[in-house]
Amino acid sequence: MAERMVGKQAPRFEMEAVMKDKSFGKVSLEENMKNDKWTVLFFYPMDFTFVCPTEITAMSDRYDEFEDLDAEVIGVSTDTIHTHKAWINTDRKDNGLGELNYPLAADTNHEVARNYGVLIEEEGVALRGLFIINPEGEMQYQTVFHNNIGRDVDETLRVLQALQTGGLCPANWRPGQETL
Repeated sequence: MAERMVGKQAPRFEMEAVMKDKSFGKVSLEENMKNDKWTVLFFYPMDFTFVCPTEITAMSDRYDEFEDLDAEVIGVSTDTIHTHKAWINTDRKDNGLGELNYPLAADTNHEVARNYGVLIEEEGVALRGLFIINPEGEMQYQTVFHNNIGRDVDETLRVLQALQTGGLCPANWRPGQETL
């Protein structure tokens, strides 16, 4: 049976990543916490697929909005940093990613996907998990999608903004509306 994550400390991670300047580096939850940043961590199954680039580029195209909300976005798959970089270096018109505004992390040992409960063990790939973690490291939101369905960036931003109000947000709440 799955264990509840929301309201608990998120599993800590540090992973190799391709940074937005295309260099190799590391990303970690601890670093985001140290910098008083929210973390939007999303898992996708694998590079060079069909639904994944639509999500990854949509998040990148809206990255300034996440940045304005003091949030760091990190995309994760079980592919290597070298595969990530090859995909980033592939033009969007050729099913590539082109320039990205946030890092893509490599969970090659599957530890982070497993800790977040999104690893499909028999395939060695992750489901489409999305996690929002506050600057204190507490899991505030989690959702997991079937790999055939892309996520909605508007909804991710809406949830992040709702969480940041600190209030009670009714159904269909939108930024600028009253909380309860």
